[in-house]
Amino acid sequence: MSSRVWRDGQLIASDFELDALDRYLADPNVLVWFDLCEPTPELLDRLAGELNFSSHAVEDALAPQERPKAVWHAEHVFVQAYSVRLVDVPGFESRVRATRVSAFMVPNGLITVRTDDGFDVATLVRRWDADPGLVQFGVGGLLHTLLDVIVDAHDEVTGQLDDGMEALEDLLFAEKPQTRQVSRRAYQLRRELVEVRRLVLPMRDVVNVVVRHGHAMGWDERLRYYFDDLYDHVQREAEWTESLRDLVGSVFETNLSLNDMRLNVVMKKLSGWAAIIAVPTLVTGWFGMNVPYLGFGQPLGLWLALGIVVVAVVVLYVMFKRYDWI
Repeated sequence: MSSRVWRDGQLIASDFELDALDRYLADPNVLVWFDLCEPTPELLDRLAGELNFSSHAVEDALAPQERPKAVWHAEHVFVQAYSVRLVDVPGFESRVRATRVSAFMVPNGLITVRTDDGFDVATLVRRWDADPGLVQFGVGGLLHTLLDVIVDAHDEVTGQLDDGMEALEDLLFAEKPQTRQVSRRAYQLRRELVEVRRLVLPMRDVVNVVVRHGHAMGWDERLRYYFDDLYDHVQREAEWTESLRDLVGSVFETNLSLNDMRLNVVMKKLSGWAAIIAVPTLVTGWFGMNVPYLGFGQPLGLWLALGIVVVAVVVLYVMFKRYDWI
């Protein structure tokens, strides 16, 4: 568990136990943050009963599959988002790992619930320490920093996928074709982009809902500029993932086109060599007939057949080479 309490922008307590949460939240002059990592359903139900959290919000915080959202309840605001990261995995499995972060926002406190320790709260705390002005904005400032850290994680993962796309393009046009490697890597990137986009795109709605209701709650007007900047970052991530998805599709199509082109080249060369090989077959078949012909039964016949073969083969080879057929 991690926790902090501020008064007038100054830190007055940290790492307190859950039992002290009610006491701090009862003081309207302090700002409270409390974090729970992998809480049991019983613990979260107990906390929800003490703070009048909506049962629907608690259910969403515990459910295995929920989309990012922001919902306004009578006693609190419920915000849910996902922090993502890439991990090393064997083979071509998806490297994307997501940590769901649920936030219950009350007038003077923010309670966060994480499904695992994949989201680094130390980064969140460092942001608050580096910019005490955000803390002075109240709970809206805490929520902005939380969402900003999550969006930054989206940006980092999208950048890594972009780098992977550039490496895939280099592999696609390598001198030595690696068709199987390109296809499997492209499929992996496409799958990872689908997973990331599913978590990134709803963030636009999350930020919009928070800004709209936060303004109605009387948040400091200056905080709106912070959320406007955050929305720009979210919009950029959505557009970036969209362009990468289109690029992956182009890589698939280009890879298929290159394969077809290589196959056509092989077939063209095979056809050229087949035409050249057909000449000796034709000549030897002609001279193999049991009928008299020029040089029949004489050494002249051998040299005549050999000369025709050599001349025809050389002529065809030069002509096919000139037109790049072999």
